[in-house]
Amino acid sequence: MDWKDKVALVTGASSGIGLAVARQIVARGGRVALVARTEETLSRIARELGEDRATSFPLDVTDDVAVAALPKRVVARFGRLDVVVNNAGVNHRGALSERTADELAQIVHTNLVAPIRLTHAALPHLGRGSVIVNVASLAGKVPVPHEATYSASKAGLRAFSRALDVELASHGVRVSTVNPGPVVTGFFGDLATVPDLAFSQPMSSAEQVAEAVLRAIDTGALEIDVPAVSGKLATLGYLSPRLFTALRPALARRGAKNKAAYIAKRRPA
Repeated sequence: MDWKDKVALVTGASSGIGLAVARQIVARGGRVALVARTEETLSRIARELGEDRATSFPLDVTDDVAVAALPKRVVARFGRLDVVVNNAGVNHRGALSERTADELAQIVHTNLVAPIRLTHAALPHLGRGSVIVNVASLAGKVPVPHEATYSASKAGLRAFSRALDVELASHGVRVSTVNPGPVVTGFFGDLATVPDLAFSQPMSSAEQVAEAVLRAIDTGALEIDVPAVSGKLATLGYLSPRLFTALRPALARRGAKNKAAYIAKRRPA
């Protein structure tokens, strides 16, 4: 994509993958609408990126009214909208019985309902050549125990993306999905609650995932897994659940070792 004069809306833009995506878009000459909950952080990032290139739109993506009005506000600010990156996400790990109903509903609302609502609101503003990128997860291919609702929300986002890509093809709008494995960001939270299986795969940086998002925009790829080797394993597990069940104990043991090393590395000297 030639980013000159192009405008992207990025949710979850205050840190991690979303911030890395916003920085790469601006570096390529595009303009970006920064969406997240914390106004102070977004305003600082907008100043860092250049207020002629970036504008903050502080809101919670679970606020349905605010999300419905957001694309029109972005167009009012920049005059157009070309790319939507649904990146905001949340997870509450642990056995289903240990989480509250509200926590589980928040996962589904943030990870699946919000992208659907935002995409629906953005469609009237997206012309030919526009792109929607949904940041899902490898957990949407191979469900992770103790992250059942999160896995379900990301599987739903993948399905939504694939079907919508077909629906919008005649309008010249592409829909892509980027599926990261474990990423070095603050998203992990309390590492003790992260299943060992999640650490069985190589860690990616937020910048590497952002590069995949930009590659999806540039190439129109239907789906990109990060890292690619983990995507192949996840696809194998998706196609053959019985085989993955057999492999899971060995992967969990490897993940436990990797997690211990990761925790030790993060400990203050």
